[in-house]
Amino acid sequence: MLTKMIETLKKNPRTIVFTEGTDNRILDAAHKLTAEGILGVILLGNVDEVKAAAKAGNYNIDKCSIIDPLTYPEIDAMVAEMVKLRKGKMTEDKVRKALSQSNYFGTMLVKMGKGDCLLGGATYSTADTVRPALQLIKTKPGNKIVSSCFIMVKGDEKLAMGDCAINIDPSEDDLVEIAIESAKTAKVFGIDPKVAMLSYSTLGSGKGDSVTKVANATKKIREAAPDLAVEGEIQFDASVSPEVAAIKCQGSPVAGQANTFIFPDINAGNIGYKIAARLGGYTAVGPVLQGLNAPINDLSRGCTAEEVYSMSIVTAALSVPEEQEKELSPDLKELEIVVRKIVEAVLAAKGQI
Repeated sequence: MLTKMIETLKKNPRTIVFTEGTDNRILDAAHKLTAEGILGVILLGNVDEVKAAAKAGNYNIDKCSIIDPLTYPEIDAMVAEMVKLRKGKMTEDKVRKALSQSNYFGTMLVKMGKGDCLLGGATYSTADTVRPALQLIKTKPGNKIVSSCFIMVKGDEKLAMGDCAINIDPSEDDLVEIAIESAKTAKVFGIDPKVAMLSYSTLGSGKGDSVTKVANATKKIREAAPDLAVEGEIQFDASVSPEVAAIKCQGSPVAGQANTFIFPDINAGNIGYKIAARLGGYTAVGPVLQGLNAPINDLSRGCTAEEVYSMSIVTAALSVPEEQEKELSPDLKELEIVVRKIVEAVLAAKGQI
């Protein structure tokens, strides 16, 4: 059954770029998305090969556009634009070579307004999705960095964790932006964000440069986003355990019930989300890239067609302009159904359900 969120996307047409046009999972999702009138779809790849793969899998892609980076008629204009964007860091020859690859070519389609968002990575690494986005899409107004957020799901429980994939040693101001953007991402996934700015110290119990950084960032977040529930610096146990919070952080609206966790650096973030996934039984959805001028998201190489379909809807929802976000906000519960489909697809692929 179509959700109200999907109906909103139908009223605000979006086109998604798939970088791996011959992949059966991509073709399956493209078939469903266009048949249901949810999204416009651009498939990248050799036209004959894409059509042959679709025919072999019995996927109807008649409503999809197919673009071959090697025969694109507007390639000269794209090359010229990318040379400008790289500002001397890549020669024209290197740009042409990069644009022969679907990840760079697809990102430039979004940059030039041919598509609204991009989903890739079904057959290549996260780095190959993220790198072109960082170089070409760049940050939206008001943002100085690109960051990432994982949504961790176990049953009906959902948590947000950032930044676990992009920024190695974020500054105070970087942490402010990561926290505010992660809270926005959390809302898209149906989480009412209660943000814990994590540290090895709770409200001055420890000392050190990292503690000072997180404490100062928390103060700045409260100034920049006074309506956001945030606590810090705070240890993980105090952020999730009401008993520990009662001892270490009495009266806090966040301590003991946090659901959005901001790590002080990528070491802590990457280790933390993987511990949650491997030992805690959570499924990691993401990384969702934040702060970009357009949504670019990554797929697991072990993804299913259902996951591609669901993540496409999420990515498209993120491309709705801010002035139209109010149309989407009543539908967060409906979006949870989409997110649950992603999780179920991942677990099924792992043989866990």
